[in-house]
Amino acid sequence: MRIGVPKEIKNNEYRVGLTPESVKTLVSNEHEVFIQHNAGKEIGFSNTDYTDAGGKVLETPQKIFESSELIIKVKEPASSELSFLSEKHTLFTYLHLAGDKRKGLDLTATGVTGIAYETVTSAEGSLPLLAPMSAIAGQLSILVGSYHLLKHNKGKGTLIGSFGELGPRIVTVIGAGTAGTEAIDKAIANNAHVRVIDLSEKRLGELEVIYGEKNIEYIVPTPNSVADAISNSDLVIGSVYVVGREAPKVVKEEMILAMEPGTVMVDISIDQGGCFETSRPTSHDDPTFLTHGIVQYCVTNMPGAVPLTATHALNQATLPYILDIANKGTERALEEDKHLFNGLNVQSGKVVHEAVIESLK
Repeated sequence: MRIGVPKEIKNNEYRVGLTPESVKTLVSNEHEVFIQHNAGKEIGFSNTDYTDAGGKVLETPQKIFESSELIIKVKEPASSELSFLSEKHTLFTYLHLAGDKRKGLDLTATGVTGIAYETVTSAEGSLPLLAPMSAIAGQLSILVGSYHLLKHNKGKGTLIGSFGELGPRIVTVIGAGTAGTEAIDKAIANNAHVRVIDLSEKRLGELEVIYGEKNIEYIVPTPNSVADAISNSDLVIGSVYVVGREAPKVVKEEMILAMEPGTVMVDISIDQGGCFETSRPTSHDDPTFLTHGIVQYCVTNMPGAVPLTATHALNQATLPYILDIANKGTERALEEDKHLFNGLNVQSGKVVHEAVIESLK
């Protein structure tokens, strides 16, 4: 199969769809791999690294798309890339269609077969291609949240943790999936007082066994319990994810009005529309905005801040699926792997994933 890897063009996005090592594996399986010129340059993967691995470097994105059947990306195609896509292509990347109806409609109009990393499942019911980036985003949420709590960043001017006789600062994590659990780990490691909010009492019970009860609360969400938890928090992490659907708006604007000025809110769910009612997408160049004195961080490609780590982690997860598609062809690979089939979002000019269909209504 002819496989193409265009250079990512989203703001401050330096991840790349395939590492040179992944290219070497695909070429050893008798596939052709085309890499756009300097696609991995910013993270230390030179054009020579790719040609030494057996790949072929092409100058422009147009040439990549023209030469390839299977397109491997990291982020959803930008508007300028849509004209290069057609019914001959299978696109394998993060799509996050539920967060942007216009984007979903524009993508389907190309005729492309779109398989989304974020809805591919596993036999255990997990999301194996979403998990590595969620884990990175969860860790980063404490890092960027702490940074924006600094007074010169319009934060409260507090440092997460406890010092001497000073009590610990409060971190509230809404959603205890992969991203949320990583955020909880990092918050605990920083000696914060942690509030965990999750719909699943079973999950809260599992976490209580792991973390105990010292400096941590386990909360089932209701409008009152969420409002109370965030009202005096220093940092609020939103990490709610429902497969294929727009994120529910757990934090309403009226709750934010009651929060302490300078509190920081990090919305990891922003790719799916965000779980705070006032969230809107931001970029690494301009990551925050103020809402009623609250600092909101809503960067849509958080793992792009650590692109080398993120690229390696993503390739470890995606390469077996890429090999399967390349070795069998898209149609057969989807037929024989129901978990890969769950990743199918767009086909023959239509959105075909039921949860995504519901979100785009």
